[in-house]
Amino acid sequence: MSRAIESLRPAQTTPGAEDGVGGRRFYDQVQGAWVVKVLPGEFYVTPKSNEVLVTVLGSCVAACIRDHRAGLGGMNHFMLPLAHADGWGDDPQSARYGNFAMEKLINELIKLGCARERMEIKVFGGGNVIDSNQAIGTQNAEFVMRYLAAEGLGCASHDLGGVQPRRIHYFPSTGRVVRRLLGGSETVAIAREEYAYANSLSSKITGDIQLFGDD
Repeated sequence: MSRAIESLRPAQTTPGAEDGVGGRRFYDQVQGAWVVKVLPGEFYVTPKSNEVLVTVLGSCVAACIRDHRAGLGGMNHFMLPLAHADGWGDDPQSARYGNFAMEKLINELIKLGCARERMEIKVFGGGNVIDSNQAIGTQNAEFVMRYLAAEGLGCASHDLGGVQPRRIHYFPSTGRVVRRLLGGSETVAIAREEYAYANSLSSKITGDIQLFGDD
């Protein structure tokens, strides 16, 4: 049984329910597989060989992690790098942060039988698609590589940075990733969606953190 998408925010869905992903799980006749869309602030773990995890990344980053021996794999999708400047942090309200997103996905995989030493990790995203002096995409990309190094976890593959958004198709059963760079009207739409998502988080931010504003 696959684990239904769990929001990194407090709200959760029912594991295994066909409609537990809010209509974001559907069968793709061309690929001959179930496609599960992973949105910002979410992670998804599955042992099923016929599921493909899909996400679209602008400045956000997604980590794709699997253990081929355990037959488990999953993906997360986060918007901001760190909850605390002096460490990875353990703030239960830090769903928007990469440190929480990485720990959540890794711990869930371990809990279900994945071994840390066998983790195959691939990371994507971190494009500076939003007009901002803060370069959130670069911060996210740099964060995820620092995190893996600090945790002693290897990175099998990465595609980070640049100015274009990406669509990622991840096949946990094999570790295969199909990456498509997006442009034109798609870039504008993705930037608009990320800006709206960032603004929805801004009311929950405390301290000297600014989201996509001018310096």
